[in-house]
Amino acid sequence: MNIINSILTNNPCYKAGRTITVKGLMLHSVGCSQPNAKVFVRNWNKADFDSACVHAFIDGNTGDVYQTLPWNYRGWHGGGSCNNTHIGVEMCESATIRYTSGANFVVNNETDAKAVATRTYKSAVELFANLCKEYNLNPMGDNVIISHREGYTKGIASNHGDPEHLWKQLKLPYTMDGFRADVKKAMSGESANDNNNSDTESNKKVIYRVQVGAFSVKQNAYNMLGKLKKAGFDGFITKVELNTEGK
Repeated sequence: MNIINSILTNNPCYKAGRTITVKGLMLHSVGCSQPNAKVFVRNWNKADFDSACVHAFIDGNTGDVYQTLPWNYRGWHGGGSCNNTHIGVEMCESATIRYTSGANFVVNNETDAKAVATRTYKSAVELFANLCKEYNLNPMGDNVIISHREGYTKGIASNHGDPEHLWKQLKLPYTMDGFRADVKKAMSGESANDNNNSDTESNKKVIYRVQVGAFSVKQNAYNMLGKLKKAGFDGFITKVELNTEGK
């Protein structure tokens, strides 16, 4: 993940300089057909743009994160008390989407629209995992990671349907429950699951093997095993026959 410093130093929200104790993260999507995060950075970085300010935009073409506020600054992203507690991140949307009314839209190029939404989803997972680590947040905790839509249902944000409206209308498998689970996985080094509603992988038993050496002399192998056991680790020796024909 590439984070590009793009602080909106001219925006009145930044100039206000109010800080928060970060208690959660809110996921948004921009709700317009603009995949280029730089466009938002350029348009929002003005002294007279006093209607909104978020902490970051995720570019739809590259997946790059454009950080637009220091993470602990109070943003103007949720239209409610969530601004006092949550970092707000916007995912950009495909240029092939055309909104018709409210959260409803039509798509001219479904392949592109899905690719952009998938790209921003994966970057959001990685970003939120990093922020959870930085602020010691449990991604599965109550009200820790929420969408703008969920914020509204909880009474802490304005009436929006994002980003679930985007995923649902594009028929993507993403949900906020799945997003939170993917963030948790990413915090432990696992990749986000493209089909995050499937629990097939989680039902498989996984083990991790550690090898500390490979020796052509048998006694050297036993010497290493002795050192391991002396240090308090168990171990065993296996004999592997190598095919050296043609080498």
